[in-house]
Parts: sequence; structure tokens; C-alpha cells
Amino acid sequence: MIGIVLAAGNGTRMWPLTKSISKHLLPIHDKPMIYYPITTLMFAGAREIVLIATPQHVRSYRELLGDGSQWGLKFHFIIQETATGIADCFRLIPKTLQSQTATLILGDNFFFGMGLGQTLRNSFSGEGALCLAYKVANPSEYGVVVFDQFGNPSKIVEKPEGHISHWAIPGIYWFDHQCYGLARSLKPSQRGELEITDLLKSYLENARLQTQILPRGTTWLDAGTPRSLLSASSYVAVIEERQGLKIGCPEEVALHEGYIDSSAFNDLVLRLPQGDYKTYLQGLI
Repeated sequence: MIGIVLAAGNGTRMWPLTKSISKHLLPIHDKPMIYYPITTLMFAGAREIVLIATPQHVRSYRELLGDGSQWGLKFHFIIQETATGIADCFRLIPKTLQSQTATLILGDNFFFGMGLGQTLRNSFSGEGALCLAYKVANPSEYGVVVFDQFGNPSKIVEKPEGHISHWAIPGIYWFDHQCYGLARSLKPSQRGELEITDLLKSYLENARLQTQILPRGTTWLDAGTPRSLLSASSYVAVIEERQGLKIGCPEEVALHEGYIDSSAFNDLVLRLPQGDYKTYLQGLI
């Protein structure tokens, strides 16, 4: 399985914060936003991660993340010239990787909750596609899934005008290797983009879409606006200060998930500059 982080786009909802920096490099409390989706993919079991960025920002991601080997990962950096929709990312994946299943996460989506790692690792069978469902009070702002009387997905609607479902689809999705070919057959929507909901519908129409409801107590935030970025930062700050544990820390996840051994972790921590982040990691040794 490969992981895909979609970190392209123009960040217009964050303007002027994003005039000279990628939205996904802005901080959520004490770490860059991009750390959080990367660690979510690590919990899901991805060791090879494709990061999709704009031409003007890809160098910054390379400088921040390196090749990924320090965390037991392998990064591929792919440029998306123009923002043409979420599903377009599958058409950019190198052919050498298209035999693998894929887990796609949006770079501004934040997930946290008890047992979330196990949920992410064990949800997808490797066949068809899988999306999650999360109960929200304002479904008109999201793509939503409608369930039939047996609890199976029956319809997917992008930002419905009427209240047809309160189950929003968060920005993380699983697909089998057929997604690459299906994405190439999609047609742009009325807003000129290849919609992820249309790709999900292609699986749904063939009864190959699974859904799983995120447990109550799981937090999902879209940190793509100034207000939601502040909310995510405040949330992480409260949890970390109360528990003394960090969220979205790739060094810690790499150690605990067995991506690197204790020797490599020690060497990694020694190379970090002095500060609270290094002090925290030293306490894990």
C-alpha cells in the first residue's frame, strides 16, 4: 500500500497567510500541518508516501521532510501544475506504483482519537474502496454518504442543499489498484474539477464501496481556514499540555510502530536542535 498526501492547491481560503507559503506548512500548535496527515498514514501502515505539491512549494517539502528514511519511510514528491480536483492526484502517480492499493489523505485534515491507529490499519480489505463516515451538524458543507435501511451506502452527494444525511465523508480514502484507471476515465464536474465523490460513486455503482463510521470520541477537523486552523491548534495544545504526550510526531510514531529501531531513533534525536521537541523525544528513550 502507498500513502498519498494531497498538499497542492492555492490555499485561497487562508489568504494572505498562503501568499508565500504552502497552507500545509503552517503550524498546528508546535508542528507543521503536514506532520499530522503523514503520521495518520503511518498509523494506517504506509511506508511509501507520495506527496503532491505545487511547483513553487515542492522544494520546501523536500527540505522539511527529506527522503523519509529518518522515519523509516520513502517519500516521492510529485508536482501538480494546476488545482484540478482531488481525484486528479491518481492520474499523477508513477506507473511503477500503480500496482499497489492507495490510502489518500487531504493535507489539511486532522484526525485524533482513542484506538484510531487500529481502526486505520484494519478497516480496508484491499478490495474495492473504503470511505469513513463522521456525524456532523452542518452536512451541507461536505460530501455526505446516505445509508439504506441495512446500513449500506446507497448514495453519495457533494454538499447537499437539503438535509439528506448527517454523515459527512472525511478527507481520507482507501482504494484498490483500479483507482488509477478509473480516475483517468472521470470527467470534470461543473466547477471544472475531477471530484473524489465521483470516483467513490464509480465504486458504489458496482457495489464495491465500503463505509465505516468513525467511533464517537474521534476528532476530525478540516484545518483549511483561519478559524479551523486556530481550533486545531488549540485542540492539540490542550491535549498535549494536559497529557504530556505529543500528537502528530513522526519520530515517535516511527519508533512505536516499528518503522525504525531504538538505535536509529537515538541517532535521530541526537541530530535535532535543542528545544522542547528534542527534550520530549529524549524522554521516550
